[in-house]
Amino acid sequence: MEFFKQNTKINFMALRKWAALFSAILVLGSIITLAINGLNWGLEFTGGTEVHVLYQTPADLSQVRSQLETAGFQDAVVQSYGTTENVLVRIGGLQNLKQKTIGDEVIKALPGAKLQSVDYIGPQVGKELATNGALALFIAMLGTAIYIALRFEWRFAVSAAVSLLHDPILILGVFSLFHLEFDLISLAAVLTIIGYSLNDTIVVFDRIRENFRKYKNATPTEVVNASVNQTLSRTIMTSGLTLIAVIALLIFGGPTLRGFSLALTIGIVVGTYSSIYVAGALAVALGLKREDLLPKAKVVDDRP
Repeated sequence: MEFFKQNTKINFMALRKWAALFSAILVLGSIITLAINGLNWGLEFTGGTEVHVLYQTPADLSQVRSQLETAGFQDAVVQSYGTTENVLVRIGGLQNLKQKTIGDEVIKALPGAKLQSVDYIGPQVGKELATNGALALFIAMLGTAIYIALRFEWRFAVSAAVSLLHDPILILGVFSLFHLEFDLISLAAVLTIIGYSLNDTIVVFDRIRENFRKYKNATPTEVVNASVNQTLSRTIMTSGLTLIAVIALLIFGGPTLRGFSLALTIGIVVGTYSSIYVAGALAVALGLKREDLLPKAKVVDDRP
């Protein structure tokens, strides 16, 4: 099944300069926003308290949130924990209070709930998680660049690395601009988008390599255009179907999954765009040629 015919002839590369300007503005804006606002770090990164409570009947999470807000816990995160009767309340910014005091205050605000446990997350642990998260992103980028350089060519590796940096920067910029909470689940979404965008980029790169060998007299721009058009149906169907599922998760998943689903929604749209106008166009701008992708001729020494 195809969404677009493979013989479409959309001139994507004709807009590559405007796309480069557009991407540069978005990335610069995201960096400025991050520099000014920073990120609204989640409990895992800032430290705080987790209170585990138990109800006799399935808990109404909306009602629990409302009761906590009335008691003064405005930014408390409420989610089911294992079963519908178990509820996990995550509270940040109260590190100076005793854990027992926080647990008692939460139970006082939640009639019918029984306190199970109170766990404190120190700021040092949060700092280590932030450092490990940044290290995970760096390792993912480095591994990706090495893999593509070995499988394809260094221009593809540079293009893919820039493309993969482009996507998370824009996601973080949106989180910073709207002061959305960035937690470990959101970080997992960013890492997921890196893999998702890379998969789409590899498909386009693989078709470019095939077409360079197939169309011997075509220019690099023509080959990239043909390759993007030939993979367009696959790209639209894969991204579109995934986006529908993620949007449903964004709408109906509740506050707990909102950061995760929002990051995925932004990442799918931006990743699809960057596979064409960042990775593909940048490879052309770096001087990609047919000779760069042809198999190296073996030198046979026929001397006696």
